Amino acid sequence: MELQFENVYPAAPRLRARLKRRINGTYRYDTLFWLVSLSGLWAFVIFASVLAALGLPTGHGLAVDLMLFTGGSSVVLALAANLAAVLLALIGLPVPRLFCASLICTAAFVYTIFRYGGDVYWAISAAGTLLLTAVGTLAGMTLGILTGTKVRLRRKIPLALMTAVICAAIIYVPLHFTGLPVSPAYLPVSASKQIEAKNPAENGNGAYRYFTYGSGLDLHRSEFAGGAELTSTPVNASPFIKDWSKRRTKFWGFDAHNLPLNGRVWMPEGSGPFPLVLIVHGNHLMEYFSDEGYAYLGELLASRGFIAISVDENFLNYSAWSGIPGNDMKVRAWLLLKHLQQIDLFASDRSSPFYQKVDFDRIGLIGHSRGGQAVAMAADPLRWFVRGDSLQNIDKFHVRSIAALAPTDKKVENNLARLSNINYLAIQGAQDGDVNDFYGDRQFDRTTFDKYSSFFKSTLYVAGANHSQFNTDWGHYDLSFPSGILLSRSPIMDGNNQRQIAMVYVSAFMEATLHGRVEYTELFRDYRTGLEWLPKTAYYNRFEDASFTVLADYEEDRDKTTIRGGGTAKAENAVLSETEAKDRENNNKGKRGVVLEWKAEGDSGQQASYSLELRSSGNSEQYKSALSLAKGLSFSMANMNFELAEKDGHTPPSPAVTIGLESLNGTSVRLPLSQFMAIQPLPVSRFTLNSWLEKKLEGGKYKEPTESVFQTYRLDFRTFMRQSPGFRPKELSRITFYFGNGPGKIMLTDIGLYS
Repeated sequence: MELQFENVYPAAPRLRARLKRRINGTYRYDTLFWLVSLSGLWAFVIFASVLAALGLPTGHGLAVDLMLFTGGSSVVLALAANLAAVLLALIGLPVPRLFCASLICTAAFVYTIFRYGGDVYWAISAAGTLLLTAVGTLAGMTLGILTGTKVRLRRKIPLALMTAVICAAIIYVPLHFTGLPVSPAYLPVSASKQIEAKNPAENGNGAYRYFTYGSGLDLHRSEFAGGAELTSTPVNASPFIKDWSKRRTKFWGFDAHNLPLNGRVWMPEGSGPFPLVLIVHGNHLMEYFSDEGYAYLGELLASRGFIAISVDENFLNYSAWSGIPGNDMKVRAWLLLKHLQQIDLFASDRSSPFYQKVDFDRIGLIGHSRGGQAVAMAADPLRWFVRGDSLQNIDKFHVRSIAALAPTDKKVENNLARLSNINYLAIQGAQDGDVNDFYGDRQFDRTTFDKYSSFFKSTLYVAGANHSQFNTDWGHYDLSFPSGILLSRSPIMDGNNQRQIAMVYVSAFMEATLHGRVEYTELFRDYRTGLEWLPKTAYYNRFEDASFTVLADYEEDRDKTTIRGGGTAKAENAVLSETEAKDRENNNKGKRGVVLEWKAEGDSGQQASYSLELRSSGNSEQYKSALSLAKGLSFSMANMNFELAEKDGHTPPSPAVTIGLESLNGTSVRLPLSQFMAIQPLPVSRFTLNSWLEKKLEGGKYKEPTESVFQTYRLDFRTFMRQSPGFRPKELSRITFYFGNGPGKIMLTDIGLYS
């Protein structure tokens, strides 16, 4: 008998039919609740897009960039999310597929913006992505509950408040429980005798006019094209420039063969001749123009009788789309010299407003960031350039003064600028998140003068000042977005206050060195003489003029028991070492000194000290001559107690230092250093929102909270003579530093005499 079996299992549908059915059911689990929840994710896509628009400008304006990035990302993410949802449907996962796909795509998008758009360390990018997507998901789901259910209003309000608190906690807690070192309390600073002069940050009585000159080639700057009053001649920088991209040429309308000479001019009224001051910016995003950001300095200087010109070098700056031209530092300096040549041509033209108004024997250069290095290079041109057709008359231009705001100091063709018989000023913010090392300190040490000439050099280190705020157009953040949002704003001073400091110091510097207003020089010897003009914060300044005679700078040898001129050095109850000062990244700053560390006084029972035995005046005519002219003792000291910080981040109080002097007749006298100037703790800089970020962001360059920063102390011999009339400064034989308030650590250098 033949048996027949009924087919109890239906035949499996064909593969195409199964796939079609799954695709048709892609959104079956995406209820109204999940669709509304997408709004939270979309909000953070827009947020990341705005950051990208700010950090990756196209040059078409912020409004266009915002529309391009937000609109483009919304469309791309919508397409990607729907495609990913289809893939999830094909897999057959029983989840709200569009929402899950959107979550994945949003996370990938945010990570890409941080990691590749901002060059942020991968772990930081991942952590930021996790935080933002978590908040977006929670916020969106809460909105879905509030709009998609029949929950009464009185229950919805607490739910919304609870969600807001949770979202805020997710972001706030990991970012603000920092574990960062505690900033030290600054000691009260009493003003020295105030300088009897007008506040240099106030406009002078002189009238001035404003105009521009340009080559007329710029596609984006009408003020240097059709709006320019004077036409300059383009210059050929192709022998120096490498890697000038076609995209850069398309943007600007010119290439390295015909760079424009563009400048904003603030010209004093009157016959002149007036000192000439060029101001040059640093490396900012190319599409965000930088030269107008120093109008506050140009207007101030012009009102005080200087021809001030803000030079345009934006075409040498970085772009996210075309990089940065190779060898840009050398070209920045070269262009300044070409501007001087162009102004010389204007000054010989009767129809030009420059005609016979420029004093080329009194030239000052002001530079910010890379511009701060460029001005030093331009003042030492033959280290990089040769005389010839391009720079045939550079000897005509006498640069007398260089002011650098947060300058860089990188080797160019294995060389660094070395200034000779040029006044130098550098200002650096302790909160600088871009040029976070005090590079101006290095140029200070490479600046030299002929003995008893009129030149001087000075630095100013400012607690709370950052990098960008010296330029009114650079904003508040020292890093471009999106990484800029990871920097903390709370330790940074107000931008107007920071520019007030720049105006006081730059104006006083140019007045003292180019106008001969020597009364302003006292500000650079001692910042306290100008405290009435300055915002309240902590300041640290170095100073040296051509009258300074070195007794010990620790450059003569590597023997820590000897000093210049045959003298000897000895430490008691203190650990002594000779070394180079270090920056935040533990690199040598190019300045040697002696480091002294001592324990609490009770540990040894004897006071710690460091003594310098000088050669007798009869043994050294040079030393005898310097003492006969000397007005006092000068030295530079760095408070190194930050290296003794305890595990909780607290730094020991500032050291107590007493200065002892002894003359050949055996008379000795001691005075506390605080009688002349208090020893301030160095500022502890916290750049980011979190201690973990501090160690990871920007390659870990923020991991050290401070660096060795020197303060110059000037001790008038007359104060010691009033204390002990028998003391004879002209027969000084021994200098002793007595240390207390241990544990303590300091670094000493440039011990000598001033007259």
